[in-house]
Amino acid sequence: MIALVIVDAQNEFSSGGKRPVPNHQDALSAILAHVELARRQERPIAWIRHYNRPNESNAFVPDTWGSELSAGCGPNQDRCNEKVFEKDVFGAFTGTDLEPWLRAQGVSTVLIAGFYTHMCLSTSVREALVRGFDVLVDPRATGACDLIHDSLGRQSADEVRRTALLQLASMGAQIIDESRGQS
Repeated sequence: MIALVIVDAQNEFSSGGKRPVPNHQDALSAILAHVELARRQERPIAWIRHYNRPNESNAFVPDTWGSELSAGCGPNQDRCNEKVFEKDVFGAFTGTDLEPWLRAQGVSTVLIAGFYTHMCLSTSVREALVRGFDVLVDPRATGACDLIHDSLGRQSADEVRRTALLQLASMGAQIIDESRGQS
């Protein structure tokens, strides 16, 4: 069984948030298309929500607009196979009961989508791989931000996203290309 795992589809990544992602709307549309398909096929959906710890930045603070799931996101209360998991670290599996929940649903493959491609999504993909799940990632359903470092230089958000996906593919994640019908 394939489950959909949506990592941090939260307002903080929108244009009005504290961590805006340039392709947020396009990525969110792709995420919601996966949600619609998963619901039609009655597949499990795990919604991952990130909260920063009190000593971290003022983004992703509990009970704020930025920490809320993006418009259209969140479990359908009429479905028993959708659940929200809350985390305060990069990985969706660390400190949550995501893995036992997926195993109880009979899941062997996860399609992981969300934000940031280079941080929480990447960490969650790696955690899934080391736990023996087959992992799929749709690049259209991910987003990143520009990165700038004094010694290392600069990468645009799209370069960051593509670099992270390339690294994940080299570790065994299957990068799906729905426009071509292949991975």
